[in-house]
Amino acid sequence: MTVRTTAVAVTALALTAALTAPALAAQQHTGAGGDHDATRQAVRAAVKNGVPGVTLTAKDGRNTWSMTAGVGNLKTGEPRSSRDRYRAGSITKTFVATVLLQLEAEGRLSLDDTVEKWLPGLVHGNGHDGGRITVRQLLNHTSGVFDYTQDETFVRTYLLKDGFFKHRYDQKTPEDLVAIAMSHKPVFAPGTSNSYSNTNYTLAARVIEKATGRPYGEEIRSRVIEPLGLHATSVPGTRVTLPQPSSRAYSKLAETAAGPTYDVTKMNPALVYGAGEMISDSADLDRFYAALLRGRLLPPQQLKEMKTTVPAEDVPNGGYGLGLIDRELSCGVHVWGHDGGLPGSSSNAWTTADGRHSLAFNFNGDWSGGDYEVFEAEFCGE
Repeated sequence: MTVRTTAVAVTALALTAALTAPALAAQQHTGAGGDHDATRQAVRAAVKNGVPGVTLTAKDGRNTWSMTAGVGNLKTGEPRSSRDRYRAGSITKTFVATVLLQLEAEGRLSLDDTVEKWLPGLVHGNGHDGGRITVRQLLNHTSGVFDYTQDETFVRTYLLKDGFFKHRYDQKTPEDLVAIAMSHKPVFAPGTSNSYSNTNYTLAARVIEKATGRPYGEEIRSRVIEPLGLHATSVPGTRVTLPQPSSRAYSKLAETAAGPTYDVTKMNPALVYGAGEMISDSADLDRFYAALLRGRLLPPQQLKEMKTTVPAEDVPNGGYGLGLIDRELSCGVHVWGHDGGLPGSSSNAWTTADGRHSLAFNFNGDWSGGDYEVFEAEFCGE
């Protein structure tokens, strides 16, 4: 089972070759390190199996290697670029968790504070009680709060063809999104299990805003993006276009992987808010996770908290920490990071515990598999 960490419930994930086969010519920019043959083969296999295009950058010590394959535009055949900016989806969650842990280190909040303390009256109804849920439980998905992106009306409105093209520019407040979740019963009592919920990070981003008096995106910019020099990374708010350079994004907008392919590049990312709004590129994501794991963004105590995981059904051979996933690969290597998806975009960013070896990549289609094989190849291949 793949890690269910997408920012929305993308419904078509079956492996397919439904697209007319995209170009397989790859652009490679090789550093002084190894040949990355296994990674190269896994990327090409993903394209052959239906992914329109892939952009990837790996960093190992001082060596950086980038590769692209397939196309960034199905109409023109234009290839993907190693500098492509793309929707990072749920990778946003690690940024949000980092800011909250910084605020804890500064004594401005506690992870054991209740949601009710910071967002009074917001989490209630149908058995939900913000007074019984802590900030920590939001971050490790043990709150039991229903995931609003699993709501049937939300799926029909924003993830399937008829609804998407009518509603992709809709304006929704975070409170609107939470209200969708509150119309359902909790999945379980707080602290008794783990279930991935995008509502948790909608709430977490609002806690940042209440604690600082500033938009959560401004806190991410000033605390993470600017200090690390992440020039391709942004919190776009309601901006519907991708900054350049970038490729087109494609989806089936259906419950199966068959049928037509649609260009879904333009959409309002604020519909997923702190659960998956951000835009980045592969080099920036490598830099972010390497800095995080090396302790450049958090004091030792907060980094230890972030890396304290709980068992997660959707994380095979690993667990979910505070906005950070631990996965043990087939060769015994542990990687830390997150994946993320939005209509038309599937992204991954993983780094070894010492921050030395990092990998980030993006598929500009949301229906095909093959992402696990890519990072397995990079960290375990010869």
